[in-house]
Amino acid sequence: MKIDKEISAFCPKCNKHTNHAVKAYSKGSGFGIGLNIGNRRRIRKLKGYHGKVKGQAIKKKVSQRQKVILKCKVCNFGVERVIGTRTKKKIEIGA
Repeated sequence: MKIDKEISAFCPKCNKHTNHAVKAYSKGSGFGIGLNIGNRRRIRKLKGYHGKVKGQAIKKKVSQRQKVILKCKVCNFGVERVIGTRTKKKIEIGA
């Protein structure tokens, strides 16, 4: 999926259409600060030698929803946008 580096979109803070810089959304590794208590507890239980960890294994979906962050060039307000539906194709910025 190809997306331009800069697109015109509505900025809710400026309340008008302005140019926005496009940046690919990345969720992160999942190990670190900012996780909820359930995930932190599960990671702690999985460390070292252990028996069966309660709960089901996390099933990853085959296709993900591609997200981008639109950052307003006037006020630097960031807006998250989903591009299309679930797809295996990765986003290419600057096409």
